[in-house]
Amino acid sequence: MKSSKKKIRLFLSIGLFFSIVFQPIRAQNYINGNVEKGASLFKTNCTSCHSPDLTKKLIGPALYGVTNKRNSEWLHKWIKNNKDLIKRGDKDAISIYKEYGKIDMNPFPQLSDKDIDDILSFIKNTPSHHKEKLSVEKTSEIQPRETLIRLVILGFSVLSVILLLLLLRIYTLVRIIDEESHDRKKKIPIGILEKYRFIGYILIGVFFLSSIFVIWDFLMNIDVNKGYQPNQPIYFSHKIHSNINQIDCQYCHSSAKYGKVSGIPSANICMNCHVSITEYNGDYIENGKDKIFYTKEIQKIYKAIGWDPNTRTYSNETHPIKWIRIHNMPDFVYFDHSQHVVAGEETIKKSQNVDVVCKACHGEVQDMDKVKMVNDFTMGWCINCHRTTEVNMDNKYYVEYFNKLHEKLKKQYNGKNPVKVTVDSVGGIECGKCHY
Repeated sequence: MKSSKKKIRLFLSIGLFFSIVFQPIRAQNYINGNVEKGASLFKTNCTSCHSPDLTKKLIGPALYGVTNKRNSEWLHKWIKNNKDLIKRGDKDAISIYKEYGKIDMNPFPQLSDKDIDDILSFIKNTPSHHKEKLSVEKTSEIQPRETLIRLVILGFSVLSVILLLLLLRIYTLVRIIDEESHDRKKKIPIGILEKYRFIGYILIGVFFLSSIFVIWDFLMNIDVNKGYQPNQPIYFSHKIHSNINQIDCQYCHSSAKYGKVSGIPSANICMNCHVSITEYNGDYIENGKDKIFYTKEIQKIYKAIGWDPNTRTYSNETHPIKWIRIHNMPDFVYFDHSQHVVAGEETIKKSQNVDVVCKACHGEVQDMDKVKMVNDFTMGWCINCHRTTEVNMDNKYYVEYFNKLHEKLKKQYNGKNPVKVTVDSVGGIECGKCHY
């Protein structure tokens, strides 16, 4: 009896010992946080160094599974002040510091313990983006098969139409051969020709004038490229960048406001964002495309500049991007963006009823996946705009340089109604204004 009591006491003592020893470990690894709030905090504080795809390295390490490798207490100390951990000689902290080129991680003393738990909960309980990725890859494998089936069906349809046309043609030829055409011929009396000669002359005149009009219209539309929408070497959706992500036009086209031309942004402008955004994870997807398509287009930027997103190094092997220019004025036309964007901004927006001056000429670019030319950009189009767009008389540029002209125009046009001065009144349709 005594021996059995001793055994029970021994088991209870062992159980109590293990519960005391392992209780701190369970407490350290237990994370209770809000995943949604953690996602927001992660996006605000962490994505400048850590990839939103937690399985990939960026400036900092991939964070997927970090809550299993490190306990919660250590992670709290590291996030709040990693430098302090390194100074204390923490082996794990020193190892990470050396592995990533002795680059200091920003401390986050402003984050509360609850905030850090929220972030760690987000990292630990991330949505199954791996399953999503696999499903996207499967659909991308299925798509070529579906495309091939559609092409085969289209091919058979085209062949069927061609065969039907051939049979119809053969049937017509057989009928012509069988008919006794020589018995059906009737001579047209000369009198009838004389009677309808005038109508014949009218028809010939109409044909002649129509031909002249067609030739004139053809000549007038040479190099008028309204609707021109070429495929670019890298698929760049203005809708995703300018509309959905609200990137300002002048962030990329920085010379549009104060330069002669708007300019094509260099690849380093793209890399300001895509050094950390290596994959497309947006909700917007065009018909016939998937996230993998957009991700591959991002990879083309890396190839162009010789950037390896995995090692985060440059190879010095570059392949310049050969963008296709859409809006291109002839060499004999002088056009200055700054004059329109700065001096004429307010009156152009009012005249063309747009909220951004760029839209007056280029249309609703923020809604275009593939940019196209929405206006014909002919001389007549420009002149009509100059005739209807008023000059901003309060603009300092005009007040300073056209003060005498203002006085002359006020005397010339002054009456009961306010003076309305359009661009053509200040030389806007003179030949030398654009051609010199």
